[in-house]
Amino acid sequence: MEFSAIPASTDSYALGEGPVWDAARSRLLWVDILANTVHEGFLDDGVRAGRSWTFEDTVGAVAVAGDGSLLVAERHTLTAVALDGTRSTVARVLPEGRDSRLNDGAVDPAGRFLVGSLAQDDRRGEEVLVRLDDAGVTVLDADLDLSNGLAWSPSGELFYSVDTLPGVVHVRDYDVATGAVGQRRDLLTLADGHPDGMCVDADGNLWIAVWGGARVECRSPAGALLAVVTVPAPNTSSVAFAGDVLVITTAARGMPRERRAAFPDAGRLFTASVGARGLPTPLWVPPACAR
Repeated sequence: MEFSAIPASTDSYALGEGPVWDAARSRLLWVDILANTVHEGFLDDGVRAGRSWTFEDTVGAVAVAGDGSLLVAERHTLTAVALDGTRSTVARVLPEGRDSRLNDGAVDPAGRFLVGSLAQDDRRGEEVLVRLDDAGVTVLDADLDLSNGLAWSPSGELFYSVDTLPGVVHVRDYDVATGAVGQRRDLLTLADGHPDGMCVDADGNLWIAVWGGARVECRSPAGALLAVVTVPAPNTSSVAFAGDVLVITTAARGMPRERRAAFPDAGRLFTASVGARGLPTPLWVPPACAR
């Protein structure tokens, strides 16, 4: 099956990423990594912009708690943003001086936050994927090239994660009660474009944004290609369901002038109707250190 995405935002973003649907408040959250900003929007006729929160350095991901407060993955640390705007450091993930930054993150079905990193130099195979819970920060992987999209099966018993540079989507068993993970194995490898952000629908199928591929791919839990959503922006970065609407972020950065002219909507948010419905977005449960 083939679907087409349509532009949904007025503004364009240098590196739009990490859409999160907050159903309780009927709002969409996403980040512009290079603008150090978390954005809020509302699905109306497209995405209507709301508030924004700007930070001193890059922001790789955002999550929402039950009361509507936020958890933000800054360059090296995780920061809580209270309803009154007060900010507090929840945990340091990356050591000072490491030329890496936090990237994509997501909340597991029990409310834990997981986040990965990417190198900002030419190092390979040293990036991490970590879990934050009452025990603190636990390293799950320490051999990644570029940690990216994270998602869980509808039962929570399977955990999917992306390593973008080798083009691999991993899968492993997951214990929702404890957060423990099983042995990592390869589910699929993309040869045309790089897998970036992803989500899982209510039927258990994966929706994977393909950076450099101008598309989102729908894959079965076994990795079979089921559908493609074409996006008029080469650097498709991430996806999330807002009910039965697929929301897609893209990036405008790094495009030569002539290529940008060919894709004037690059960097905008897009939506698509794909005949699927998303899973409820898990809410972040602050660990003991943040309460």
